[in-house]
Amino acid sequence: MSGRGGQREFHFRTWGGKREGAGRRPSGTRAGVCHLRRPELLARHPVHVTLRVHPAIGRLRRRAVYRVVRRALATSIIKRRGSMRVCHISIQGNHLHLLIEADDRAALSRGMQGFEISCARQLNRLIGNGTGGARRGRVFVDRYHAEILDGPRRVRHALAYVLNNWRRHREDVGNRARLDPYSSAAAFAGWADGAFLIRLTPSTELLPVWFPRTWLLSEGWRRGGRLISPSERPGPA
Repeated sequence: MSGRGGQREFHFRTWGGKREGAGRRPSGTRAGVCHLRRPELLARHPVHVTLRVHPAIGRLRRRAVYRVVRRALATSIIKRRGSMRVCHISIQGNHLHLLIEADDRAALSRGMQGFEISCARQLNRLIGNGTGGARRGRVFVDRYHAEILDGPRRVRHALAYVLNNWRRHREDVGNRARLDPYSSAAAFAGWADGAFLIRLTPSTELLPVWFPRTWLLSEGWRRGGRLISPSERPGPA
């Protein structure tokens, strides 16, 4: 009290609440993905997802890693039962690109969590084989980046970006293949040069992906521009 009949002084706590710089720190040396709540996702909109791996994992464009991703995709198909569908994927040196359809935001989140866990366990086991035990530690440096594709032009750009991403990273230099062998490009029927550009044999290990169900990813993207050439080199995302 400041005196008889005076005003009472109140002292408030100064901790708690929102603070500048609070929250989870991004992993790795580069800026991480924003950790705010993801926007709502409508089932008719495909999503372009990017996943980056920890440098300790090494180069992803190896056949052993390809088979790990292949098994993780197969596991996702069995467990998700169509609520989240990976329709296209490409494996680059240190990251993955995926084009996904999902029933809603929760289905995308659960599906990606399962896919990442499956990949991480198998990659750690693969890396640890040379040391006699499974590697421990993070595989993906941060949460996945997701871009919702809400129009034909954006979907057309994403298809060219994902399926021809190896040309963007110059992985095609010295390679006579017309399609990226570390992608689902062989399953895409919208190539300007025709759909059948590789010779399939009994030993061919294609990446298991879904046929798209949304109008945008199945046919609507064609309204966003010309058909996609296998030699098209994508620009910035």
